[in-house]
Amino acid sequence: MSFSSNVKQELVRLPLGKSCCVLSELSALTRTSGSLSMHGRGRVQVSYRVENKSLARRIFLLLGSGMGLKPKLYYVQQTRLGGRRACVLTLGDRDSLTLLEALHMVEEDEDGGISFRRSVPRHPMTRQCCRRAFLRAAFLGAGSMNDPERSYHFEWIAGNEGLLKELTRLLEKSGLPANAYERRGVPVVYLKSADDIAGALALMGANRSLLELEDVRVRKQVHGQAVRASSCDDNNIDRAASAAMEQIEAIRYLADHGGLDTLPEGLREAARLRLDNPGLNLTELGQLMTPPVGKSGVNHRMRRLTEAALKLKEKQSAPKQQQ
Repeated sequence: MSFSSNVKQELVRLPLGKSCCVLSELSALTRTSGSLSMHGRGRVQVSYRVENKSLARRIFLLLGSGMGLKPKLYYVQQTRLGGRRACVLTLGDRDSLTLLEALHMVEEDEDGGISFRRSVPRHPMTRQCCRRAFLRAAFLGAGSMNDPERSYHFEWIAGNEGLLKELTRLLEKSGLPANAYERRGVPVVYLKSADDIAGALALMGANRSLLELEDVRVRKQVHGQAVRASSCDDNNIDRAASAAMEQIEAIRYLADHGGLDTLPEGLREAARLRLDNPGLNLTELGQLMTPPVGKSGVNHRMRRLTEAALKLKEKQSAPKQQQ
């Protein structure tokens, strides 16, 4: 199973919340997975079509245990997507009307006629628990998450501008800055940073998935630090090798042009040890001197050798320039 599927499996197993949270979940699921059909005056039917059996069971519980409604469940074979079966839950006329009234979608007049107050379900979410329930159900109905091993991306397919605004409002109210874009003309709300995704998982109640995400983040950070340290070591080795070659070239120039014998004994010792040990770093080179010299002392001697070679080159090139 994908990481996204694991998150959803964890969410559908959470216990049902308070009655206000049940309505919040049903509001989100009706907007992402529900449909309405009219059958004459005063008759309307609500149905939900989902592919995940666990989600179908949760919708069944929300309608049944949560609201005392009696949905009917049946399966349909899909001609596309490999012929997989979809779960369809349908409410009768009276139960559908009860749900729509609870979601502030319709109102019934004295003659039994109904009129739609809004084109989408609307349940006021003034409490944090209701906002959590709505975002959780919206993710179950139209959300997905990338495997954090590959990339950080968490999204809800809004489907319409109304749901886009609702999701954005609830996320920002919960301290999660939402982003939005259109995919093939359909609005999508998404989170991109690992911190925001972790916040969304915690908000929805996916604690096990949150721990898995944090484990991946830690492993990625450790790996990144190791790579940077290795790269730094490689760069240091390259710089040390380049510096050693420059020192050796300067020392050989001094030796070939008689400039080495005029130098103090400490510099001659440093020059001899560098020629004999081209692969040692300055600290290791200093340990071979008598008495041992620290890294800064060896670096000072190597700099004096390089300067002496440069002065000798300038001195030897001066007569040629005068001619």
